[in-house]
Amino acid sequence: MSLEKADALVIRQADFSESSRVVTFFSREFGKFAALAKGAKRLKGPFDAALDLLSTCRVVFLRKSSGTLNLLTEARLTQRFTPQNSGTPGSLNSVYGGYYVAELLNGLTEDFDPAPEVFDLSVATLNSLSAVDSQFPSIIIHFQISLLQLIGLLPNLFECSVCGESVDQNGGYAHWVSQGGLLCQACRREEYSGASISAGSIEVLRRMTQGSSELISRVKLSRQQAEECQKLAVSAITQAMGRRPSTLRYIQF
Repeated sequence: MSLEKADALVIRQADFSESSRVVTFFSREFGKFAALAKGAKRLKGPFDAALDLLSTCRVVFLRKSSGTLNLLTEARLTQRFTPQNSGTPGSLNSVYGGYYVAELLNGLTEDFDPAPEVFDLSVATLNSLSAVDSQFPSIIIHFQISLLQLIGLLPNLFECSVCGESVDQNGGYAHWVSQGGLLCQACRREEYSGASISAGSIEVLRRMTQGSSELISRVKLSRQQAEECQKLAVSAITQAMGRRPSTLRYIQF
């Protein structure tokens, strides 16, 4: 056993007893891990509001051996998630966007696999979702594509997976989900399932992998670009998770 400290994002909570919860964190130092927070359900518990879902906090926990639940000993709130335009109907998308970030972190990462860039991306995305007048579709698509890139599951956006020809700016393509790449019109076959995507939308996705969350949050996509980019991102994520993320049913562009 060892006492560890970390900057962490709360991504999941589950009741454990009348007074305690099991909290899942995604941290900069250790990646994803779960810990028992004794007394967390009490009105005047030892952790105050630090364990609210999507809050960022500084935690201290006792890391136990494999197969044994870690024990949270201290949690101090550093930043609370405040959805865009909180209190208005439009804020619901930001709320569900935050839940979606948490679901993907929980479903696409492994326990104790440090990924500081994924932590930074997630915190920056939540900050963008909290900002006034930010572009919700751009924020969500950027998070999905950037997360896929960081965990090594981003589809090849530069060439056809069959013939190897570079993506032509004037061409039409399909996302070949099972092979993690694109198909040009010449190579597209009925047996290769995949949603169509234009070269323009492919270029948008390329640029998103190179931009910061703050910059991307101000980019307004056309309806076609948003729909095509989202379909590709969701297809890749569904393939990786083995299921469609449940939070998606609440998100509207």
